[in-house]
Parts: sequence; structure tokens; C-alpha cells
Amino acid sequence: MEASDDTEEPLLPLALSSFQISEEFGFLLPDPLTELPAPYGPWMDIAHELPQLITSHGLRSRVQQMPQLSTQHLRGREQLHLAHLVLSFITMGYVWQEGEEGTVQVLPRNLAVPYWEVSQALGLPPILSHADFVLANWRRKDPNGPLEIENLDTIITLPGGESLRGFILVTLLVEKAAVPGIKAIPRALGAILQGDEETLHGALQELAGAIEAMSAALRRMHDYVDPEVFYTVIRIFLSGWRDNPAMPHGLVYEGVSPEALAFSGGSAAQSTVLHAFDELLGIRHRQDCAAFLLRMRDYMPAPHRAFVARISRSASLRQLLLSSGDARLRAAFNRCVSALTNFRSYHITVVTKYISTAAAKARARRAEPRAGPAAGTAPSALEAKGTGGSHIFSFLKSIRDSTREGMISA
Repeated sequence: MEASDDTEEPLLPLALSSFQISEEFGFLLPDPLTELPAPYGPWMDIAHELPQLITSHGLRSRVQQMPQLSTQHLRGREQLHLAHLVLSFITMGYVWQEGEEGTVQVLPRNLAVPYWEVSQALGLPPILSHADFVLANWRRKDPNGPLEIENLDTIITLPGGESLRGFILVTLLVEKAAVPGIKAIPRALGAILQGDEETLHGALQELAGAIEAMSAALRRMHDYVDPEVFYTVIRIFLSGWRDNPAMPHGLVYEGVSPEALAFSGGSAAQSTVLHAFDELLGIRHRQDCAAFLLRMRDYMPAPHRAFVARISRSASLRQLLLSSGDARLRAAFNRCVSALTNFRSYHITVVTKYISTAAAKARARRAEPRAGPAAGTAPSALEAKGTGGSHIFSFLKSIRDSTREGMISA
């Protein structure tokens, strides 16, 4: 867990394993479990049938018949993460089964209480987040095969078919591409303290290469995800009950709190990767954007959140380079900032295609005089916002621009 800010703690060695970060998989959960122990069969049975239960409008009645299970038989981080994944997907299906016009105000006790308990044990909120959707939701088809999309599948899914699978797995490949950059962070921080410019230069080159590889991985989204399916089918299930006009009062977790609780939906801003890179590079975002990003850290696994906090308390790479005359180090740093700016620019391109353009097409279909019954099904409550609740384009452009401003003049 994070130490208090006024505690001066030894910053070396910064061991990734002490923050539950894998040398091979980065922030991904290494080879997640795919089945829970036998007592949790009722959860798993529902989770494996989610797409059919939702599209047949049968999930809510199925959940209401579900026994309330104790969480005391769950052992270890892997079982807790799978339980959180399963209960998160069931919850999103339960809330959004009837679309944004047919939401519920209460999550029933037999789902809400165990979900809350598992969330508390993991330090995660009781809603589907990036940590569930991507980091803990993958398996190899061939256990000995490579970590490539052809050999990967999701553990739990929702309506959206191959496009949903592609969306999750391409995002996973972006996380995997970041691993050399994550491993470069401890090396860079150690090199700063030791005055080792050669090691620092190598670490920055590794980081820049990783960010460039992340952009290459993100480009694969176009090959695997249909924009219409993403916008009209998938996106609503990532939506939360904070800053969402479709659920302005939040959600009551029966047996947990008599008051409605509000949580943000899944968002790329919940990925620890870019937070860690921003902190290392000293990127400073505009106040409102920085506040949103800080809030998104509450949706990360607690050890990953602590890793970002540790970087922020470490010796400043930026200050070192501003006081250094080493042109080679500055060039390596600027390559990192440029790669991060380009990644964020490309992310805007992807969001434009999958949200803005898709929303315009959905509006046009709704306006057609002979539009069939399916024309009105595309959600409209978050047309201008991300599923996390941010005003999506002003937010993305602002963080892209403030990243660019992080360049150090030669």
C-alpha cells in the first residue's frame, strides 16, 4: 500500500514484483484462472451464458433466482480477480440488459453483497473496470502457444461477438507492448540516483520503443472491431453510474448501503501504463484533466496505484535533463515524449471512428422516417462523453497537447 506523502522511503531498488507487476506481462494478471471453485458454480454458469441471457432479456430473472453465496471460500489473488471479473460482467449485464431506457435503481442483495466483499478484498470498486475487462480477462487457447491474438481468447464475454473479443484482446496487446517500457522505469530511476547516464539513455530508448510498439498494437483495432457493433452494442455495457444522464442517481447496492453509490464506467484512463509513463516523464496535465486522471487511479489495483505514486515521489528525470547539457539524453527523452504524443493523437483517431462517426450514423438512422425498430436502440446518453464520464474529445485533445508541451528544447 502507499506510504504517507511525508514519509521519506528508500526508492531503490524499485522491484516490480513488490507492486504485483510481472516482468513478462507488465500490469496484466499472469495467466489468469478461468474457473472458480465448485461452490461458485452458480456465478460461473450465469457468466458463461451472459450474451444469450442478455439478448433474450432473461438475465435479471436468472440473477434474482441466484443463491447468495459467501465469499469465504475464495483463496488468493487469482480467485478474487476471477470472482470480481465474473460479478462485474454479471452486474453490467443486469443494469444495462434493457438499454439506457430500462435501467434499474437497485442491484439485488445476492449479487451486491458478495460483489462488494470481493471488491473490498482487492481494493477495487464494485463496477467493471479496465483491471477486470482487460487485465484479468484473457487466456491462451494453446497453453504453450504465444501471446498473440490468434492464440488468445477472453474468459467472460458480453454481447458484441467477435468485435467485443477483438476490442478486449487488442487492448491487451497494447498493454503487452508496454512491458519493456514498464521494465525501463526502475532502471531509469536507479540511473538518475546513481548518475549513470549510459544506463539512463538505454532505459529511455527502451521506453520510446515500447510506446511506439503500443501505437502499432492499437492500429490493429481496425482489423478486429466493427465501429457500428462497438457503438450500438458494446459501449453501453462499459458505461457506469456516475456522470451518466441515463443513471443520474447512481445505483443502490442492496445489503451494502441504503444510499445510491456512483462509480465511473470502464475507461482507457484506468490503465496504469500511461499514468506511470506520465509520472516518469514529468508530463503535467491541465487541472480538470489531471483531476479526472487522478480519480481514475481509484479504479486500478491498489499495488499498481502505489507504483505510480512511488514514481511521482522519485528523483525528477525532467529536472535532471533541464540542468544537464547532455544533448543525447535530451534527444532520447524527447523521443519518448514524441512517441507518447503520437500515441495519444492516434487514440483520438480511433475514438473519432468508433464513437463520434458511429454516433453520427446512429443519429442519422434514428432520423430516417422509415427507420425500423432497431434504429432506436443505439445509446445516446453518452454521445459526447467517454464511458468513464469525461467530455471525451476536449479531454483527449487536452492531454495530447499537454504531453506535447513536455518536450525539452535542445
